[in-house]
Amino acid sequence: MENRRSVNRTMFWRVIRRSMFANRGRLLVILLALGAGAAITAALLNLQVDAKRRITTEFRVFGSNVVVVPSGSSSGWRSATLTEEEVRQVVSNLPYSSIFSAPFLYFSVGVQKAGEAMIPESRQRIEVIGAGTNLGAPLPMIIPGWTNPQIGSWDEGDTRDICLVGVRVARQLGVHEGDKLELSTGGRIARLRVFQIVSVGSDADDQVFLDLKTAQMLAELNGQASLIQVNYPGSSAEIERFRSQLAAKLPSLQVRPIRQFTEGEARLYSRISGILTATVAVVLILTALCVMAAMTNVAMERKNDVGLMKAIGGSVRRVLRMFLAEAALLGLAGGLIGAAVGIVISIGLGKAVFGVAAQPRLIVYPISVALTVMVAILAAYPLRRLVHIRPASVFRGEE
Repeated sequence: MENRRSVNRTMFWRVIRRSMFANRGRLLVILLALGAGAAITAALLNLQVDAKRRITTEFRVFGSNVVVVPSGSSSGWRSATLTEEEVRQVVSNLPYSSIFSAPFLYFSVGVQKAGEAMIPESRQRIEVIGAGTNLGAPLPMIIPGWTNPQIGSWDEGDTRDICLVGVRVARQLGVHEGDKLELSTGGRIARLRVFQIVSVGSDADDQVFLDLKTAQMLAELNGQASLIQVNYPGSSAEIERFRSQLAAKLPSLQVRPIRQFTEGEARLYSRISGILTATVAVVLILTALCVMAAMTNVAMERKNDVGLMKAIGGSVRRVLRMFLAEAALLGLAGGLIGAAVGIVISIGLGKAVFGVAAQPRLIVYPISVALTVMVAILAAYPLRRLVHIRPASVFRGEE
């Protein structure tokens, strides 16, 4: 009995091998169709998976996505401040040290250009918003949208002597990089060097950014901050989960999401994902139609073979299994080759779309191969008509 099964299995695969290579031209067409479909599918799926990480990374340029403010604060920095202990409490409750956070102290300050001989009465003085923060932190996080920072790793003493000036403030005062500014409020004065002019097209263009310690000295708010901005990397759902967890740990403070960034990121990824998914579906349908057309020709050529197999005792199930195995093997071969090519193609596409080559995602390869095998099996539907062939009709030469 076991020997008979072994013989049947050997004969089964021999028939499949002979039938697959009987018409090499048709075999090549089917493999090309399946391989092209698998390549495009793998490329688009790899871009889709990689896009989520890319979008999250790109959105970091637009600043923080969570803000911690004092309890009962309705207008953010204008009403209340965080104590030094509360600032330390926020930082200590961040789950990872790699999560970026920066305290901010906002206050009104008079600014004028400082010359060699200080004559305050003769110089234009304007009132602006001063933003005290850690200038040694990643500046695109501190000033949302600013992609050209030049400050690297600074010592605390270095950052206390410099400031960053919004472009509209610099235009009003006529100052340039390297000039000295005099900041004063309530009789307290600080002379700082303009390190860089900030131009981002937002409220930052009307502000002066300076070291947090210097801002606290000018505002007489030692150790205090108006708010703390936090940048948590991840999707909008992950950011909301992080916000909820942080709020539970800090019941005395308000933890708010900056929704224009998190929701904008979610909408952008949803649109990109939807477009890529729809394109993959269209490609798979077109691939199935191409393979189905080739399989229709196969069905017409195999009528005599199927009639002979049924005449010598071949069951309908065995005949169907043979053709499905042939289709699955073609899908597997086309998928293995095409998916590998598609992932390589996606690397170049990622560089063209995001400016950085897409990272190959291993999960994409088996998914693309599986989809190609499924398409090949479904496209073999025309072969089902061979099941209904009657051997006597074939031997009589009837259509």
